[in-house]
Amino acid sequence: MLKIGRDKAGDFDAASSMEWLETNGIGGFASGTVAGVHTRRYHGLLTAALAPPLGRVLLLSKYEDSVTVGGRRFDLSANRYPGTVHPKGHLHLESFRLDPFPTWVYDLDGVRLEHTVFMPHGENSVVCTWRMPDAAGDAVLEIRPLVAFRDYHHLRSADSPFSTAFDAAESAVVSDGARRLRFSHNASSSALTGEWYRHFEYDLEAERGFDFREDLFQPFVLRFPLDGSAVVVASTDTADWKDAALLAAAEKERRASLVEAARPSDGFEEALTLAADQFLVKRGGGTTVIAGYPWFSDWGRDTMIALPGLTLSTGRPELARSILVEFSRHISEGMIPNRFPDEGETPDYNTVDASLWYFEALQAYVDCTDDPTVLDDGLYEKLCDMVSHHLRGTRHGIQVDTDGLLHAGGQGTQLTWMDAKHGDEVFTPRCGKPVEIQALWYNALMVMERFASMRDDAKTAELCRTTAALAKRTFNSVFWNSEDGCLYDVVDGNVRDPSVRPNQIFAVALRHAIVDDSARARGIVRRVERDLLTPFGLRSLAPDDPRYRGVYAGPPRDRDSSYHQGPVWGWLIGPFIDAFVRTFPERRHEVSGMLSGFREHLTAAGVGQISEIFDGNPPHTPRGCPAQAWSVAEVLRVLKRYKGHSRSRP
Repeated sequence: MLKIGRDKAGDFDAASSMEWLETNGIGGFASGTVAGVHTRRYHGLLTAALAPPLGRVLLLSKYEDSVTVGGRRFDLSANRYPGTVHPKGHLHLESFRLDPFPTWVYDLDGVRLEHTVFMPHGENSVVCTWRMPDAAGDAVLEIRPLVAFRDYHHLRSADSPFSTAFDAAESAVVSDGARRLRFSHNASSSALTGEWYRHFEYDLEAERGFDFREDLFQPFVLRFPLDGSAVVVASTDTADWKDAALLAAAEKERRASLVEAARPSDGFEEALTLAADQFLVKRGGGTTVIAGYPWFSDWGRDTMIALPGLTLSTGRPELARSILVEFSRHISEGMIPNRFPDEGETPDYNTVDASLWYFEALQAYVDCTDDPTVLDDGLYEKLCDMVSHHLRGTRHGIQVDTDGLLHAGGQGTQLTWMDAKHGDEVFTPRCGKPVEIQALWYNALMVMERFASMRDDAKTAELCRTTAALAKRTFNSVFWNSEDGCLYDVVDGNVRDPSVRPNQIFAVALRHAIVDDSARARGIVRRVERDLLTPFGLRSLAPDDPRYRGVYAGPPRDRDSSYHQGPVWGWLIGPFIDAFVRTFPERRHEVSGMLSGFREHLTAAGVGQISEIFDGNPPHTPRGCPAQAWSVAEVLRVLKRYKGHSRSRP
């Protein structure tokens, strides 16, 4: 259980900076702040995935809730309007906790009220309950839904009609003509209102340089005597308030089973296990990974990097296999998709590393399960085709050069994980031969050589072995920067980029390390440790570089241009620790300290989650998505691996 006490829960600035998240396993989610005020356009009680895992629509924004007890009215919600916050329900907050659901405890002049939100797994529904453990006989709860019915990236203005109907004593339906939201409840009375609440302001949207004002429709009011629990279930389906207790029990049991399978050694591992589950969602008949909440969809690169930590480290190898098989269905011209778009069915194939990470994820699965049958049913042939396409050339100039190294990119492309772009402006193009791509290519060849040998495919095994040997020989000749004692970031012909970035760590961290000299490996790790290591991962650029940006803030172009020019990336702590322990085994005891910052972070931004990025400069303020898959996955993976709880090396 993660708990926020009165000192922070009742402080508006602190409580409005901490975000909670509930997910439903099919791409939908609910999110908001501990204070109750929405600071993002993505905050809402029900963002439904109408075409799982995407087609996400924010249907229900929030409830305006208040309690009258002892003749006095207490507002529980909070909203930012121009120049003011109203109401100020956070002033009554005694605490907030994840137990396992988001739960607010209010102190209403000595009378205690608990409010809980959760999402049943596998459906676009959100269940909200309010109860007084020591019910006051005259206490009455009043709630007013605020609905948006919009694409979750956009904002609503008071320009579209809604229809509202009560079709039974215990339910109501709101519709915009195309979509329908049903409210099932145990209210004692209700009434139509049909009003617009105007000019909600979302602080983080304003800070990020986006439109930040919204109007929301208020269709009706519900009133409940608080001599028991008040229950409202909002759903695109037929979920009923009478089933709320059963739904809650089933979801608690499901989450408890996840913890049991993961066998965490402490509360930190348990919290990360539950955090990991929030990114695993259905796609078609298989499984995929939402890269981050609230705005990312499923990305191939992020999925493959996160897969070992999210599934193998949590005792869920069947989901790892499902993800690998699902992505194999989308292989095209030797590439897995980089991204599935929010709209449309055609995925994007604009990455050089996602396909290489696919080999690493496959190897992690086979190592963990001793189950090579995942290669059956045509998957092995697809892997052979992937290698073949990289050798002879595929999209975006991705092709092996005569020196055995993998060349990628051209004008206007950004194919590595450092893919920031604003309009047509690419900030870190890294065209040519990026250092981590060579490490991943060599690793993929060695993985494929192993798989080919397992299947008695001598021809493919020999091809991969000889190509890997050439790549390794060339790499160690051209990538070593003797002046700085580390690796060049990109080599393109005679041009060698000496930028000190974290990408070089993969040349030591991957299980088939392309760096063949132990002294050089130690030099790389020392340089990265000195210039890039922070309590929350690795900086994306050394601070002494004139392009370094230590704070990630401002309008879109400012943020995009700084995205990989200094901000700390949490997920990079994983490969750094792998490289660190490999090269300095005598310092393995330091790993726990390298992860300690993430423990405190669990109640600093996304409660129970790990953020996407942090400022490069102290105090390393969390930025970007408050819940990022590969951040959680890599912290959990190395945490378990280096505490000796993992069977192999997921």
